[in-house]
Amino acid sequence: MKRDHPNLCKPLALGDVVLRNRMASAPMGATDITAEGTPGPRTQGFYEARAKGGAASVTVSELVVHPDTDGSQMLHLSLATPGQLGAFAYVADGIKRHGAVASIELSHSGQYAGTYMVDKKAKGELCQWGPSDGVRPDGMPVRALSAEQIADIVASYAEAATLAKRAGFQMCMVHAGHGWLLNQFLSPFFNKREDGYGGSLEGRVRFAREVLGAVRQAVGLRFPIELRMSGAELFDGGYDVEEGCCIAQALEDLVDLIHVSAGSYQFGFSITHPSMFREHGVNVPLAARIKQCVSVPVATIGGLSDPQQMEEIIASGQADVVAMARGLLADPELPNKVMANRGDEVVKCVRCFACMAERPVTQTRRCAVNPLIGRELEGFEVAPVLHPRRVLVAGGGIAGMKAAHTAALRGHDVTLCEAGGRLGGILNTEEALPFKHDMYELARTYERLCQRAGVHIIMNQPVDAAFCEVFKPDALIVAVGSEELRLPIPVEEGAWVVGIDELYLEAADPGSEVVVIGGGLTGCECALLMAQQGRVAHLVEMGPELAPDANIRNRPILLEQLEAAGVDIHVGTRALAVCAGGVRVADADGAEQVLGGTAICAIGRRSRSAIVDDLRDGAPFVRIIGDAQRPANICLAIYEAYHAALDI
Repeated sequence: MKRDHPNLCKPLALGDVVLRNRMASAPMGATDITAEGTPGPRTQGFYEARAKGGAASVTVSELVVHPDTDGSQMLHLSLATPGQLGAFAYVADGIKRHGAVASIELSHSGQYAGTYMVDKKAKGELCQWGPSDGVRPDGMPVRALSAEQIADIVASYAEAATLAKRAGFQMCMVHAGHGWLLNQFLSPFFNKREDGYGGSLEGRVRFAREVLGAVRQAVGLRFPIELRMSGAELFDGGYDVEEGCCIAQALEDLVDLIHVSAGSYQFGFSITHPSMFREHGVNVPLAARIKQCVSVPVATIGGLSDPQQMEEIIASGQADVVAMARGLLADPELPNKVMANRGDEVVKCVRCFACMAERPVTQTRRCAVNPLIGRELEGFEVAPVLHPRRVLVAGGGIAGMKAAHTAALRGHDVTLCEAGGRLGGILNTEEALPFKHDMYELARTYERLCQRAGVHIIMNQPVDAAFCEVFKPDALIVAVGSEELRLPIPVEEGAWVVGIDELYLEAADPGSEVVVIGGGLTGCECALLMAQQGRVAHLVEMGPELAPDANIRNRPILLEQLEAAGVDIHVGTRALAVCAGGVRVADADGAEQVLGGTAICAIGRRSRSAIVDDLRDGAPFVRIIGDAQRPANICLAIYEAYHAALDI
């Protein structure tokens, strides 16, 4: 067959293994880990799903090689722990039996040990080790490793690689990026040593060469070794891409594939994991530059999930492999879809950080657009029903479309009615925000998926009790969404209050200066957009902080964006009235002032409860989902929609 993305679909030989295509599953932390560091059954299901979805290789992450100097809640591998080797063997088997290459990431966090520990007290009691004595930006003291400790860590890398190979892994990745220990030695910012492991580039790469050499000796010549490195550290005092090229050249004789990432944990989370405020493929130029300087294949990573963009990366010679983490959380079937010329059906990552925000809070995984992440053992396939039902879905937002699509996949006769003239619901507002265009595209993807699954779609058709009496559904899923709250303050004659829907969907022009009332996630994003468009933007929030409804990973990045854009922020401030010249506000001490500009109401939304109440008896089976149940977020809406369809 003729491939739509022929370069992405080409195989690649590495040592004794062949990658079946150029789409790799990048390192992602395990789902359930025991106190001893053993992977649990959910972990096997998690990685196996990526293999079953068509990824060329699946990298298990992170195997901590030296727990004595790297206390963490990540994976360990030791013969001293009964059953541990077997657990790793089952994970490797689960990956290999679907045609993917099973790889494992060998890691040491160095001075960032305990990064993912939930117990903050225990994390604070860890001894942090690095190349040099010092103090982390958060005040944590760091002690320099001795030459004897370095030798012991080098040996531990070799031992871990030996055991991983014994467990059935076919490739290993040595993590030397993102500010972890090997990167700390490579970095002139962290490494202030005056012995043979510091100073010149030759000294700073010595530790990494010793580790890679020991691993190579342990696994043999034909066992592929991948090096994960930051192409550039991208902060003051760190190395740039030209020195990154020198590092890659100094290590390439010991590896089979160089995986080029970017940044450092402490100084650039949104660089290492590109946020919605950065362009897709922002780190690709680093891989492209390093590829010009080395003779081994190079992989690129960083916020990639669009098949056409990835095809162009490979076709243009910027990289040999595209690695994805969040892209394969959102849609594990992405490689299979590309191989089958169904690239337009890929459910792309929306870069909301729900996945990364959940891990430090509950040690679980969650994805805003994939309800099965970390829960693959509960059933990865949508099983067909024995007795198809007549299903009516009221509302064509993301919750309604997800429910309709899932029910159609099960074999039900599904009709979706949308009261307006366009599917997508609240996601249609995201078209106006360049940094949230991925959210808008999600709506268009599900519109295609519903059509191809055979969902009967009726536009401009509201659903009420009378309609249900005529339609007579066996099951009714109510996804009628929410509506904006109105400002509960006086609006003087001649003043204008713009709602979010009016602003985004109707392209209302609020003028050159605005006052956004409401500092939740929606209000913050609105104020940011207004400032990016060149308007003077004031942001008023009556609570003590902005965006409390944003997750812990996205929130600090959003706040940085607001500051960089010059948004005038007023927290602990109440809006008293909207007047012709602006908005009269009062701070926590009662001092009043008028902020000039058009008022934009962003105080929240409420469920369309009257419609919901009218539909509660619309069918024998009724389920209320998404904002119709309670205004929340896309993650909860999709989870409820998926399971509502499964419950019919």
